[in-house]
Amino acid sequence: MADIIPFITFFNFILTQRIVELLIAKRNEKWMKDQGAIEFGREHYHYLVWMHMFFLISLCMEKLLFNRELSSYWPFLLLIFFMAQIIRFWVIFSLGKYWNTKIIVLPFANVIRKGPYRYIKHPNYFIVSIELIVVPLLFGAFITAAVFTILNLIIMSIRVPAEEAALKNLTEYDGTFKSCNRFLPKIVK
Repeated sequence: MADIIPFITFFNFILTQRIVELLIAKRNEKWMKDQGAIEFGREHYHYLVWMHMFFLISLCMEKLLFNRELSSYWPFLLLIFFMAQIIRFWVIFSLGKYWNTKIIVLPFANVIRKGPYRYIKHPNYFIVSIELIVVPLLFGAFITAAVFTILNLIIMSIRVPAEEAALKNLTEYDGTFKSCNRFLPKIVK
């Protein structure tokens, strides 16, 4: 357990980051709803929240109960994590007041196609998927990585179509993103 201090530091970073993101999302939700935005996906949102909460609990439990060690690939995994954070901040800044953890759509608003949205439709979900694998692997929590990757795939199979349907119904989403893939950039031939 020589790596407990790095784990606690890393865990606190992630926890603080999530709390700050929720505060930003709440502020943006108020602004959007004041502008006439409509919320979608309420029926599945709580599953998303629970998944993220249990991810953090599972990460701690597996690390501490099974005495998981820091991966020997930690420099590489940490690099991937920090690259993902750069893209996460890029996503939040690109969407500005439109960024949220909920599906909230302002009817007839211009669809954002800047930042990472120039390349893929859902960069935030891509980043979360990377984190759900990389963070547990960084600390040897293989069970957490496997379980929450599967849970995330299940939730995203519901959430992404719901978000896209809402955007298609209320904005020019289809026209804006006709040349984009959901999660990976198109390879130019």
